[in-house]
Amino acid sequence: MSKQIAILATNGFEESELKSPKDHLEQFGWITHIISPKGGSIKAWAETDWGKEYPVDKLLEDVDASQYDALVLPGGVINPDQLRTDKKVIAFVQDFFQQHKPVAVICHGPQILINADAVKGRRLTSVESISQDLKNAGAIWVDEEVVVDNGLITSRTPKDLPAFNAKLVEEIKEGKHQKQTL
Repeated sequence: MSKQIAILATNGFEESELKSPKDHLEQFGWITHIISPKGGSIKAWAETDWGKEYPVDKLLEDVDASQYDALVLPGGVINPDQLRTDKKVIAFVQDFFQQHKPVAVICHGPQILINADAVKGRRLTSVESISQDLKNAGAIWVDEEVVVDNGLITSRTPKDLPAFNAKLVEEIKEGKHQKQTL
């Protein structure tokens, strides 16, 4: 059965954290859409400098969480910082939790979850530099390559992408998780 996965990003996303999950999901014949608050294309950050531009498939204002089976939030330093202050982004992310759908987040991406009020009491991981922010927001932060908590999949850095991608597929195949909620 075909699945549709939303990948929400803007300029400054870590390239491997968008490209690797996208490529992996598409190997299953699943459809991925890069969604952004702005149209055209968005520019990646590739470890130490700007990377490639990626075409935006759908504008955020034109989509709804009900159209998708899961959400992927790539990290990078710039991307989550831009997205987490956008009320439409926060509402879109919260809708996935309210609909009990898998949400996969890596690196600095959990900063968006803090603003979406989606981390309190949840076990997760991230890049270490935001671990205290997550703890302050009520998360149970652990330093592991991939953590799954009722449909919330988190990883630390690009080196964790193989485990992240595998768990993402597993959680999408499982479908909705009733405890995946705000």
